[in-house]
Order: sequence, then structure tokens, then C-alpha cells
Amino acid sequence: MESGGKLVEGPGVRWGDVLLSAVAAVSWALVGMAGTAALGLHLLGANAVGSLGPMTAAVVALGAGGSVTPSGDVSAFGLEGAEATTAIDIAPLGVGLAGAVLLAYFFLRSLRAAGVVITPAELAARAGAVIALFVAMLGGLAWAGHDIITIDGEQLGIDKGIDKGIDQLPDDITDKLPDGLGDIGGLLPDRLGDLAQAKAAVGFTVDTGPTLLGGGVWVIGVLLIALLASRRTPLPRGWDALHRVARPAASALVTVVLVAVLAGLAAALYAMIGDAHPKRIAGAALLGAPNGVWLGVPIGLFVPWDGEATGELTKLLPDPLDDLLTGSGASGNEAVTLGRLAELDSRVWLLGVAAALMILFAGVLTAVRTPCLRGETGALRFAGQCAVRLGAVTALALPLMVWLTGVSADASLSVLGFDAFGAGIELHGQLGMALLLGAAWGAGAGAVGALLAVASGAAGGRVSPLARAVGAPEVAPPAEVVAGGMPTPLAGPYSPGDPYRPANPDTNPYLRPPRDVSGAPTVVGPMTPPPQPKPRPRSSGDGDWPPPPPPPPPPPGRGPRGGR
Repeated sequence: MESGGKLVEGPGVRWGDVLLSAVAAVSWALVGMAGTAALGLHLLGANAVGSLGPMTAAVVALGAGGSVTPSGDVSAFGLEGAEATTAIDIAPLGVGLAGAVLLAYFFLRSLRAAGVVITPAELAARAGAVIALFVAMLGGLAWAGHDIITIDGEQLGIDKGIDKGIDQLPDDITDKLPDGLGDIGGLLPDRLGDLAQAKAAVGFTVDTGPTLLGGGVWVIGVLLIALLASRRTPLPRGWDALHRVARPAASALVTVVLVAVLAGLAAALYAMIGDAHPKRIAGAALLGAPNGVWLGVPIGLFVPWDGEATGELTKLLPDPLDDLLTGSGASGNEAVTLGRLAELDSRVWLLGVAAALMILFAGVLTAVRTPCLRGETGALRFAGQCAVRLGAVTALALPLMVWLTGVSADASLSVLGFDAFGAGIELHGQLGMALLLGAAWGAGAGAVGALLAVASGAAGGRVSPLARAVGAPEVAPPAEVVAGGMPTPLAGPYSPGDPYRPANPDTNPYLRPPRDVSGAPTVVGPMTPPPQPKPRPRSSGDGDWPPPPPPPPPPPGRGPRGGR
């Protein structure tokens, strides 16, 4: 609120409103995450090998920064010790992004009712309530996110191979046999007969401690990014600089990153047309579209990666990344760069072009949303400010994106619907290079985008009301920067701007004359008053001039007093 030109803080902490808003934010976030996870697993066909409910809880925990440990006893199938363990470190970012968007929306909506400035106590109370409630709900998911799947040898059809040669077994059976069964040349040994009767229990469990810790870090990160990227949400007193310095660049970068995810979903929708398994593509897009997009953006910006892949999990990698890691020339740990991928498919260079255009669009948005300060004398200073701000934000965002899309999976059994005997993926980007390249790309895009916005007259044209209201003595009135760098007032009722098209009397009724007025030209000239009559000269013997009027005549039928 404003009073006498000063910002007035809102009322004290309203605990009832705080609790209700926290329940709404966390509930909608978990509903969105659970719905995305369940639909994605169903489309992938994972519910055919296990219960959908526990798998959904496990995937939601993974999406919120949790940890899942698959385990089992498959010694009857020839896997012993370390071979029978599985380690998975991969986050389904599609699930996490759905929850983050909903959580941020309802959290920010609750803050906007506080006025122009929110008290630190109320901000801490609202954020703390959301964090505590979300971590408590993750504890419930950790309790529900466990399942056991029994692998029956008879269901594999191995008993059909008894008394037959190994070469006579159907392909769908031999493909399911893991390595390490020993020498089974000629007739099948008695061990295969025992294997046909064997049953193994494999499963997965959500780790409670790491999940609660990871979920707390996840929700704190989501709330911090939401506060930095929201240009219309109030902040405590003393944080006013964020409205003008950090929020325009942060909101611009978040906008282009979300648009890139939508483009990835559109590409998946296009790939579904004419494909033999459209449900699998849709399920993979729901769970992992941000993983693929946010992996491609750093690669397109020349961030180097290191990776290797073996087994069935290589099918999850996009082309030509799978060829680079598993091709004939691959030898262990491979360097993944844009140039090496382009050697396998020249169309990969388009990925670099798309990433450069994306970051340039962020620079233009930063200039459009950055207010113009009094005292600026040129466009170069404005471009420098935008370059520094977007460079700092991108230097933090690009390593975060690289860290989130890192993959580490070493599987020796079937879990969460994936049959991954002896499979593994390692793919990690170099965080130091991501920080340096993020700063360089952000600074360059901020400067070029600001110059483009200045040249087009769009710089400062979409400044948020809070950035204009806070610091009123420094921030100029709503203005747009022209090529010379001097601010000019925006168009209004007393300073109309240039029309977008020529005036047309057929479409503008104010340009047409009324029907009762002739359209003939009118000559306007000086108007002279009519001549006044000259007064009669007054003589010295005259009395009053002009003479008084005569008295009125007596009424008819009446004589002098007393007579008729």
C-alpha cells in the first residue's frame, strides 16, 4: 500500500491464511506430480510388471529429489553379490517440473495479497509452512513407495527348453537369460531344470532419509527461483533492488527455458504421428521431456560432457548420442561435445543455432522488462547493465541445468518396468565450464538483446508495476528508450503517439461530419460588429434625457374621485 508517497507494509502474520495457502500449494503440487508419473508409467506399460501405486510414489519421490534403491535376490538366475544390486541416480524432470510449476503458482498467489511490501515474518512463515508440509508429505510417499516383484521361471517359459538344445530355444526366451549361467552347450544341464522352477523376488524401496533431505532442498530451490522470477510478487523492505536488477533477467531466462520444454513436447507429439508405439513416446515425453531438452541446451552452448553406456538402458538415449557412446569406436568414457555429435549427424548443428537463439531471446526479454533509470545518457550503458545481469543469472542457471540432467544408472535386474540386466549409463557435464560458458553466453546475449530492444523502441516497455513504484525518485516514469538513449514519455491522451495506419473516415466516425452540416468549404474571416445609431445631441434647456415616459391613462369607466 502507498501512503504519502511511502510504501506501507501489510498487516501481521495471519496464521489461518498461511496454513490454508500452504495446504493448497502442496496438495496441488503433489496431485500434479502423481498424475504425471502415473500417466507416464501407464503409457510406458510399466504397470504390466508391477503395481502402479507404489511405482508412482517412487517416481514422485525421485522427481522431488528423493532416492530409490532397487534390490532383490536373483542368485538363482546366475547373479551373485554386486551383480544383483542396482543403483539409480536419475530424476524424471517432467514429474518435478509439473510439481514445481504448481507449487510456485499457488505460493506466489498467496503472497500477492500482502500488498506492495511483505513483512519478513510473513514471508518466512509462508515459506516455512510450505517446506514443512511438503517434506511431511514426502515422508508418506517414502512409506508407500516400495514394492516386490516376483520373477517366476515358469512364466519365462524356460521349462519349454528342457531336453532341447540351446539353439532350439525361442528367441524371446534366450533374450531373457542373463549372463553367467555357465557352459550350456549341447543339451541343457540339470541347472536349467532347476532354473525353470526358481522364483526370485526383486523390488524397490524409497530411502526415507535421503528422500526427506533431497525433498527439502528441492522445495527450497523451487521457492527461491519462484521469488526471483516473479516480477509481480511483493518482497520485504530492503530487497527493493531485486525488482529492478535480478527479477527482469531471472524471469526472462525462466520464460525461455519453459518455452523450450513446450517445444520438446511439441516435437514428441510430432514424433508420435505414424510411429508404431505412440504411447511409449507419450509416456517418455511426460516423464523425461525436460531431461532431453535441458540436456540439449548445454550441449548446444558447447558445454562438454563425459559419458558411457552399456546394455538395454542405451535405448533411452536420444540419437545420435547412443551411437556416440555405444558405436564401434567407443572405448569406455567418451567426451560428448557438439562437434563430435555433428560428425555422426550434421543436423546436430541446428541444436547449437536453436540454443543461441533461445539465449538471445532471453536477452531481448531482459531489456524489455528492465526499467530505464534517470541519468542514463546512452544505449551502451543500458546494454552493459543488461549484459551484467543476464550473465550473472545464466552463470548460475546453466550449471544447475547440467547438474539436474546428469544420469547415473547401473542396473542388474528388472525394476520400475525396465528390464536392464547388466546395463549402465554414466553421463555428466563439466560444471566449471558450464559456469564460465553461462556467464559468457548470458553477457553476450544481454548486450545484443538490449541493443536490439533499444533500436526497436521496445526497451523498458514491459516494466512491472513494482519495479516502477519502488524507488520512485530514481526510476523514470513509464518511458521507452529511443536510439539516442534519451527517455521519451509513452503515448497518452496528452501526448498521442504515431498511428499504426492512415486515418480512414469510413472506419472512424469521428472523422465524418454530421449529417445536417454541409460539406461545402467555409470561409472564415474577421467579423465586424454592426454600426451603432448616433445619439441625438443634447441641448442645455432639456431636462432629463431621454425624457421620462408619459403617465398611464386612467382606467375606463372611472371619473374623478367621488363622481360617476
